[in-house]
Amino acid sequence: MKKIAVCVFVFLCMSSLNSIGQNKTISPKNGSERETPGVHKVMLIPFEPKLYLSEIDLKINRETNFSASEIKHRFRDGINDQLFKALKSENYSVLDLMEDTTKYKKETESIYQYLTYEYQRVPNQDNYEAPKKEKEQKKIEKGQISVETNDQNRFMNAKLTNAKLVPILYGKFKTDIFVFINQLDIKEIGFKGPNDLGDSNPNRKIIVHYTVYSLNAKEINSGIAEEEFAPNLNNPKKIIDKHFSKIAFTIAKRINKGMGLQPKKN
Repeated sequence: MKKIAVCVFVFLCMSSLNSIGQNKTISPKNGSERETPGVHKVMLIPFEPKLYLSEIDLKINRETNFSASEIKHRFRDGINDQLFKALKSENYSVLDLMEDTTKYKKETESIYQYLTYEYQRVPNQDNYEAPKKEKEQKKIEKGQISVETNDQNRFMNAKLTNAKLVPILYGKFKTDIFVFINQLDIKEIGFKGPNDLGDSNPNRKIIVHYTVYSLNAKEINSGIAEEEFAPNLNNPKKIIDKHFSKIAFTIAKRINKGMGLQPKKN
């Protein structure tokens, strides 16, 4: 009888362990990372720290005492976090490499090694076509050959130096959409020169440069998403919650359009 009782106890324990294992879910962000069959899975790749350009960090520091490094990290994490939320609301499954910078450090650094950046014309989102490499316009100035550049209406675009990166990432993470945040600019746009006429715009502007690739390494959307905000707002959390969220929503909608679908809601 004792042997039978022990066997029954062991069986019940094993059954409980199996049940726990089957019901275990990983929920790194807001308890919501649960796989849904048939739904696209997005990988969010943060911008490289060197591709952060801000004209307001000194004012943020004066109000918050955050260091330059802290400010950059908060904004770097903030844009990814808002994209995570926006894409989840569109019923995508999402993997954010900023979720655990220690865990995904190796993958992130490896991805950066397979990227190159090109300053290209901002595409028309109403009739999107992936930007093409432009021919350099050369001219002679004072006996020297110079390259003519036009920085207006351009953005930092991410190009894959090896298309095999995409299937490799898919094989490891099952992600089939890849969103690269290429650069983050925060500009003071309210400056008015002594010879300028009319009223200047007192606001500031957030500019997010991004590129989206599909599983076949095709550039399905890219460009910039912009948002203005008040000149007296120097709290990173409020900037992220109120204004980065709108940028993330814009990018999420463009991803839908690039995929040629609206993800089905549960």
